[in-house]
Amino acid sequence: MQSTSFQAKIWQKLIKFDRENKFFKTKQNVLIALSGGADSVALLHFACALGKKMQFKVYACHVNHNLRSTAKRDENLAINLCKELNVPIIVKKVAVKTLVKKEKLSLEHAARKLRYKAIENAAKEFNCKVIIFAHHADDNVETFLLNLLRGTQLKGLGGIPAKRPLGTLEIIRPFLCLSKQEILEYCKYHNLPYENDETNFDDIYTRNFIRLNLLPILEEKQPQIRKHILSLCSQVQKIFEEK
Repeated sequence: MQSTSFQAKIWQKLIKFDRENKFFKTKQNVLIALSGGADSVALLHFACALGKKMQFKVYACHVNHNLRSTAKRDENLAINLCKELNVPIIVKKVAVKTLVKKEKLSLEHAARKLRYKAIENAAKEFNCKVIIFAHHADDNVETFLLNLLRGTQLKGLGGIPAKRPLGTLEIIRPFLCLSKQEILEYCKYHNLPYENDETNFDDIYTRNFIRLNLLPILEEKQPQIRKHILSLCSQVQKIFEEK
């Protein structure tokens, strides 16, 4: 088990990032996009702890894409965790394959489109103005490389924004300051249950290929590659903030 000083360091990093971006406000309702993976489970736990201090209400939404045989397992974990933490949750089931056929989209694109719409609807049902996603620093690095490989304008090299509007709502990502490893350590320290999405290990998907194959090769040549990419993302985002 990690020491309390390590966990205190993570907490301080999150609070500092929150103050810099002004994510959370008192007396507000926030919705956690809860997949059941380590990232969103840690996020739910953190939001509940901070909510008690700052007096805001936490809700959750789990989207079941009905694509994996283990989808119900993830759904059950999300429901049980929310019950344990006394967090109201709504489960949305979406028909990804139907949308793929109807609009001729890739499986990834269709799933993302339906997921965001379902979460947006859940936020409105719970009267939440803020939706919280658990994207972290490693996701940001992967997004930078993904955009670069697919071709992007300068703004795409800014990676994942910490805040952005979604219709009348706002999306925030308070975990962008943490690495995946720090999130796993957070879960371990607090003994939080989570599930692993088996598709994350299938490198047929471009993002997975970047994480599993490309990044390890780049890190062999430049161990600080993640740090350099995140620095560049930050610089690009500041350029567009100033416009």
